[in-house]
Amino acid sequence: MKVFCCKDTFEDMMSCIYDAWSVALQEGHENVRLEREPIYQQSLFDEYIHVDYDEEKVRKVVRSIRNKISWQAYMSVFYACLSIEEDALQAIYNYLRVGFRVGEQVTFMQTDPSVMRMMELRRKTQNEAHYFLEFARFSSVDGKVYVCHLEPKNNITLIVGEHFVDRMPSEHWVIVDDTRKTAIVHPKDEELYIRYLTDEEFDALLQTKEYEDTFTDLWRTFFHAISIKERENPKCQRNMFPIWMRKNAVEFQ
Repeated sequence: MKVFCCKDTFEDMMSCIYDAWSVALQEGHENVRLEREPIYQQSLFDEYIHVDYDEEKVRKVVRSIRNKISWQAYMSVFYACLSIEEDALQAIYNYLRVGFRVGEQVTFMQTDPSVMRMMELRRKTQNEAHYFLEFARFSSVDGKVYVCHLEPKNNITLIVGEHFVDRMPSEHWVIVDDTRKTAIVHPKDEELYIRYLTDEEFDALLQTKEYEDTFTDLWRTFFHAISIKERENPKCQRNMFPIWMRKNAVEFQ
């Protein structure tokens, strides 16, 4: 068995799929497996092949998915790449095997195990992204830049960032993923970009959690002012706003 492995980014995973598929055409799909790094325990009987990002390979895979399957299939693959699940990369590969065989009809084949697994990965990622679109809290730092800290399970910070591009286009803001030490940076009236933070940059941004501004106090006051004590329902509140998501929500601090 040949195991193709790569870093946990969309571009690297597309490159990995390209190389694995090229080998599978000669040796069979059942003789290849795909995994994301880091791999903590390797099998003695498998051959591990590391694949680096290649822009041309990424372009070919993305173009093939869009043209030979559908745009909807590409979006499913994209969301699955953001999943934290260990089998996400192999699930994408299995899904594409079905998709390239049947075309755009793969979207409706929800009794197929590969398609069902892909829909599950996409649903979990989209649901978490939807949560954090509502739970993102920005604080003003010296009145110059707005900073938001998130700790999502899946890698959905870019999706959250794209949501706020249309809502705060003329502001400097940063969304920090504390789990992965990455940041979505949006300069005023410009395109956003991803920044992989150094330890020094991350430590400096962590200090912004202590910042409070007028809007922070207003939001906290509003949250408690509209609360009706007789109607408090902690169980329902935990269902709508899970405790693990509240760490950076100012109203619960």
